[in-house]
Amino acid sequence: MKIRTVLLIALILVIAAFVALNFEAILQPSRLNLGVSEIQAPLGLVLLGMLVAVVVIFLLALVYFQTLHLMEVRRITREATEQRNLADKAEASRFTELREYLRSEMQASATREADLSGQLMEKMDSVRAALSQTIEQTGNGISAGLGELEDRLDRQLPPGEDRA
Repeated sequence: MKIRTVLLIALILVIAAFVALNFEAILQPSRLNLGVSEIQAPLGLVLLGMLVAVVVIFLLALVYFQTLHLMEVRRITREATEQRNLADKAEASRFTELREYLRSEMQASATREADLSGQLMEKMDSVRAALSQTIEQTGNGISAGLGELEDRLDRQLPPGEDRA
């Protein structure tokens, strides 16, 4: 328990003990002036009744303010929950958008890769064709050069000698 509660209970017990010990004096009748008239009543009992009335009013006010506080806390908690739900939905929406963006970027990247692969294959085919043509031309050139050398050798050798 809080120290305030303990002190309040102790004060109530002290007052109750005081009333119990002095109950005969509290019940002694006396003359009371009410401003417009005078009455004969026990002063202690009147004061004790006023103290009880003040305590009851205080407790009713305390319950009222505590109820208002609890209602405010519930309202704030409800609003915070709603805000958290909205934030969660917004975050999920951002994740969905990010996922869609990444998916479209991956598809665009795959398309670019396929295009570049196709272009590379075309380029390699053209290089291969050019290389084959160059090899063929080189082979033809070498064959022509060898044929020309053979003709020269044939012209330089006498007709009866064999080449080995």
